Amino acid sequence: MKISIAYGKNGLEIDVPDRNLAKIMTMQFAVSIPDPEMQLRQSFDSPIGSQPLKRVAAGARSACVVICDITRAIPNSVVLGPLLECLESAGILREAITILIATGLHRPSTQQELHQLVGDEILQRYRVVDHHARLEDEHRFLGTTTRGTPVWIDRRYCDVDLKITTASIEPHLMAGFSGGRKMVAPGCAGVETIKNLHSPGFLEDRRCREGSLKGNPLHEEMLEIAKMAGHDFIVNVALDEQGRMTGIFSGDPERAHEAGVEHVRNAVRCTLPRPVDIVITTAAGYPLDLTYYQTIKGMTAALPAVKRGGTVIIAAECSEGLGNEEFRKMATRFSSAAAFRDSILSNPVVIDQWQLEECAKAALWADIVLVAEGIPHDEVRHLFVGTASNVGEALERAFAKHGRDATVAVIPKGPYTLVQPD
Repeated sequence: MKISIAYGKNGLEIDVPDRNLAKIMTMQFAVSIPDPEMQLRQSFDSPIGSQPLKRVAAGARSACVVICDITRAIPNSVVLGPLLECLESAGILREAITILIATGLHRPSTQQELHQLVGDEILQRYRVVDHHARLEDEHRFLGTTTRGTPVWIDRRYCDVDLKITTASIEPHLMAGFSGGRKMVAPGCAGVETIKNLHSPGFLEDRRCREGSLKGNPLHEEMLEIAKMAGHDFIVNVALDEQGRMTGIFSGDPERAHEAGVEHVRNAVRCTLPRPVDIVITTAAGYPLDLTYYQTIKGMTAALPAVKRGGTVIIAAECSEGLGNEEFRKMATRFSSAAAFRDSILSNPVVIDQWQLEECAKAALWADIVLVAEGIPHDEVRHLFVGTASNVGEALERAFAKHGRDATVAVIPKGPYTLVQPD
């Protein structure tokens, strides 16, 4: 059977024998909102667990609106127009509004990406800036959490009267779901805070995984940090496979996020009666598959669908290669997933080890075979996962290992699909 999967901007067509195909695992159907702008305005007037946004903003002289960076395909230009209009109508001057891009430890935005993120009109009329996690003087120290995390948050967020975050809600490999509290930390947090949040002390807990919030220590830690920093209002959205809004969740940062999570959980959940021998998956295409760093999210999302010792084939364009220089060096330094894991459990946390830690979890569960044309050959051969030039080649190798009757599941948009047993 010919199956289209997400890959870069244009997608990829693969061929899986009908007799081997157990299931194509896709997001459930969710009705898109016919008039998102109107519903956004309504959500500001009747938010979840909160007073109307105009009342929340009343008396505020300054505001910070946090948005995602280029690695998240979110319709910021649709969300920001009504939101900024509402803030100005509440009496906040335009020059007192900052749009802060929650980069975490990702690279800064290019000028082209700034236009893509917010649109030309908003970029011209408002102050739009990147968060810089490594610049200590751009952060305020707010104290330490009950679990011992030092809390450094961007001054431009801390120093305003009104703090609003926007995001989409989708499964997340560590935090359970994105959105809500995650935009404050790690999104606008300093490097020491981010390192602590992504340490083995959190990530080796089995509850730090896709779809898991109850008892998830990382989720609880981020909630505590958001309360310390201040978090007045959220505007979170749910998106379908075409990027259309299927839900808008504005209001109290915890209650609105919880409502959004339940909507998304029902929309993205896909089940299998039993794990299969081989899973073919992706990093959901552009922009998430720009780098190998982000591609790892597709690996971990596929693990509930594959037998222990099975094979996960992941296709991701990786047009920007492995990721930043620190991650590149780390990803190509270790001979095996076990060697890497032993190293991080006995040494201080270093930047970006957490994403490779998630990769190691996947590689210790199943054979991982990466199909990524954007990673140079002299780098890809040093990764502790297998590689192939195309999905067909990888599938043939998997059949050679598991037999011609091996079962295959396909996840066209890997990390956006929440795979669970029946």
